[in-house]
Amino acid sequence: MGKPTGFKEFERKTEPYRDALDRLVDFKEIYTEHQEEHLSTQGARCMDCGVPFCQSSNGCPVYNLIPEWNDLIYKNRWREALDRLHKTNNFPEFTGRVCPAPCEGSCVLGIHEPPVTIKNIECAIVDKGFDEGWVLANPPKKRTNKKVAIVGSGPTGLAAAAQLNCEGHNVTVHERDDRIGGLLMYGIPNMKLDKSIVDRRVKILMEEGISFLTNSDVGGSGPNSLSFKNLLESNDCILLATGATVPRDLEIPGRQGEGVHFAMDFLLRNTKSLLDSELTDRQYIDARGKKVIVIGGGDTGTDCIGTSLRHNCDSLVNFEIAPRPPVERADHNPWPTWPIIFRVDYGHEEATARYGKDPRTYSISGKEFVRDDSGKLLGIKTIDVDQEFNEIPGTDRFWEADLIFLSMGFLGPEQYVFEDLDLALDQRSNYRAEYGCFQTSHEKIFAAGDCRRGQSLVVRAIDEGRQVAEKIHAFLQN
Repeated sequence: MGKPTGFKEFERKTEPYRDALDRLVDFKEIYTEHQEEHLSTQGARCMDCGVPFCQSSNGCPVYNLIPEWNDLIYKNRWREALDRLHKTNNFPEFTGRVCPAPCEGSCVLGIHEPPVTIKNIECAIVDKGFDEGWVLANPPKKRTNKKVAIVGSGPTGLAAAAQLNCEGHNVTVHERDDRIGGLLMYGIPNMKLDKSIVDRRVKILMEEGISFLTNSDVGGSGPNSLSFKNLLESNDCILLATGATVPRDLEIPGRQGEGVHFAMDFLLRNTKSLLDSELTDRQYIDARGKKVIVIGGGDTGTDCIGTSLRHNCDSLVNFEIAPRPPVERADHNPWPTWPIIFRVDYGHEEATARYGKDPRTYSISGKEFVRDDSGKLLGIKTIDVDQEFNEIPGTDRFWEADLIFLSMGFLGPEQYVFEDLDLALDQRSNYRAEYGCFQTSHEKIFAAGDCRRGQSLVVRAIDEGRQVAEKIHAFLQN
């Protein structure tokens, strides 16, 4: 694959982001234009290794045929590369933007050299496909008489809908929000995934015959609610793809009151206001001129950093309870596992450009939210912790803050969806449905994605959506 000596001749060079200070003045995507000649050279670095771990379960959950399309890009055969990419991945335009690229962590070249720029190449292939008009609706030639309802329109729900629709089943996707996309629409900020990219794919799925219902709150109690039992009676099968949307809280003194928000509330309201009115309706949590603290790292924490900076916050600090990761793999973190190393994401780069230093403070734990007599948030008291998260005496500190965002992961799905049914849950409060089977304790109800496995990556959500569709298809045939 690629040029036989390419990995010796060419250095890894990723496509750059837009300048950090320039991109802070808008919510446009942070990426620059693809350079085909550059990507062809990067594809040449793919080294025809004996066992391509990049496309193993450790590297790519959807088993992308990475060496094949790397080779095709090196040979400038973009249309064929798009066909190979779509063979395993319904939505490469999403993963090419927001996936952390475990494939690159498992790249064989990465044992001794920087890995191939797989993520850049994937994104460029599908973007060129749309630009050239190669990505078109392909509705099924025949329809079955089977009806499937999918609850949730995130990456799992959309992938399952696409696969089931290909089999000719009649699929309706229910989304409680006002726009289709779930996590892709309201959980990921516009600068990482422009919502026109999501709408573009949803439009194709609609042209292929999938029905989408927004403001359809299955199991809810509001005016847009829909009874789960009624949904079950009117469909041959139901897929729960609701995601893991219950946030982990920080239950310390002073938690109740204004100024402390869950990260997803902040991100959702900002994106909705941006799409509805370019933020002119003021229906969002405004960080302008505020001292902001983000508690928790990961992608969501970084997204809170980037959004706060675009609001022009006065200052920004990011707390992480874990110690700072090493620059290189530790001995207990060998290839081809995901490299747990120090990384600088787009939000960290932007904060450094604006304030002159990385915003992260490691090995620190919140002890108390401090408020004045009227309940106004003044800041937070913290204490340092060791590697086992034990508190270190004498390290108490106070940090001023007007806004604090909690980005500490999620605990599982919201259970009101199935309150009128007796569905079994696992020990982590997710739907109990075995991986590879995906059937819940009710034979007509399946579950997949974050609501089944817990919070994970978009690419794993797509994988489970594809797999559960296969199981549902077999169930309907029987």
